[in-house]
Amino acid sequence: MLTPNTKAPQISLYDKDGNLINLSDFLGKKVIVYFYPKDNTPGCSKQAANFAEHFQKFQEKDIIILGISKDSQASHQKFAEKYNLPFILLSDPDLKAIKDYDVWQEKKLYGKVSMGVVRTTYVIDEKGVIEKVFEKVKAAQNAEDVLEYLG
Repeated sequence: MLTPNTKAPQISLYDKDGNLINLSDFLGKKVIVYFYPKDNTPGCSKQAANFAEHFQKFQEKDIIILGISKDSQASHQKFAEKYNLPFILLSDPDLKAIKDYDVWQEKKLYGKVSMGVVRTTYVIDEKGVIEKVFEKVKAAQNAEDVLEYLG
């Protein structure tokens, strides 16, 4: 994991609509960047729905939300439509941001070891510096945990 008080690596990825989104586009605003394993899986769906449910509160604080996985733009489009997601989903099939943010790690499931995305949420401040890292994220309450931290 990356640590607080370090410069956030640049993100330059396409959203579900084919728009190139750069983290630097949001300098001057706080940005929540959450990495998740896969669209339409139970935990990831709960996490996305939780951010959607609390989206208005983030908007009121002028905070941008970026959800990132290695799924395709088409997958993100279906996922966003299915759960009515109002925030930006970025596609990272080449694992560029996923590796830059050190969330591509060894995972164990039922004794089987494989590489995958470890659910992690970063709060990036207005100057592009990592302010807070949420590891071992509880998917169903990730947005509340972030909002509680933000005060």
